[in-house]
Formats: sequence, C-alpha cells, structure tokens
Amino acid sequence: MSETNERNADLKALIRTIPDFPKPGIQFRDITTLLLDPAGWATAIERMVEAVSGPVDLVAGIEARGFLFAAALAAPLKAGVLLIRKDGKLPGATIAEDYALEYGTDRIAIHADAFAPGARVLLVDDLIATGGTARAAVRLLHKAGAVVTQAQFLVDLPDLGGAEALRTDGIEATALIHFPGH
Repeated sequence: MSETNERNADLKALIRTIPDFPKPGIQFRDITTLLLDPAGWATAIERMVEAVSGPVDLVAGIEARGFLFAAALAAPLKAGVLLIRKDGKLPGATIAEDYALEYGTDRIAIHADAFAPGARVLLVDDLIATGGTARAAVRLLHKAGAVVTQAQFLVDLPDLGGAEALRTDGIEATALIHFPGH
C-alpha cells in the first residue's frame, strides 16, 4: 500500500482534505481538486488503465462520480460504459439490489437488458470506504450474469475495510491512493 501511495504521491497532493465534513471527526477527501487539474486527471486515468488485468467488455460506474471514471477508462480499454444508478432513475425494465447504509437502506439498479450474460465487467468508483455500495454493485452485476473479477477506485480508505471486503468476496480491488482514517 505504501508503495502505491509513493508512486501516486503526485496525485494524492491534488486531493484536498476538508476536516469535519459532513460531520465532526470526518476527514472528507475532495477529489474535485484533482478533477480540475488536466494533467492530474489524465495521469490518474492512465494509471488506472495500466492496473486493469485482462480484457473487459464493460466498465461499470457507480452513480455519480463513478460515471466520470467509467467513461474515461472505457475509451482506452475499448469497452462500453455501464451506469449503475440509484433506483428509480432508469426508464424501462431494471434489476436492482438493496444494501445497508449507516442509517437505513438504499437501492441501486441497472437496465435488465444492459448486457449479455458472461460480459466481463470492471467496476469503478471514485472512492471506497466501507464497501457497501461497491459490494451491492458486484451482487447486482452477478445477478445480471456478469463476470466481475476486479474493481478500481481512485481513493481507498483502508481503515474502513471496503476494499478488503471486496477481496474477501473474490474481487481484485485496487486504488491509486490510500488515506488513513475515515
């Protein structure tokens, strides 16, 4: 992990930390400052593409910032883009998956006909914390017949265990940058 952080120290320096947001004790990792830097954004995408293992048919992005990463990664990977949306946002027939939040539950969905069974899907998002949404996305993709073996994130908060939970589920989870704490 420290080797990854050292290699990506240039990108880590572009991410602003906002203390006590959205509540006291939280160190919010604001990636918008990296997105505003053309060279930093391009470098982040290049490095994420380099980390992909084998061919993929689709890059699935989790709403909303995951959409940016999915679209940017899909082009050089010669893959399509699959949007994983909050429930109720897609027209037509969908399949959905519920997952637990700190206080309640939420639901994500994809179009029922988004891809043919057996499609190789790379899951991406901007950040992984507890992994609840990412794990629900993997379950949803599996339910639809996808082969999901890897997930990528710009930022991992390893103290919250999300990437490790994905690994326990058999998913190769990687991130360019790791921040301690939450």
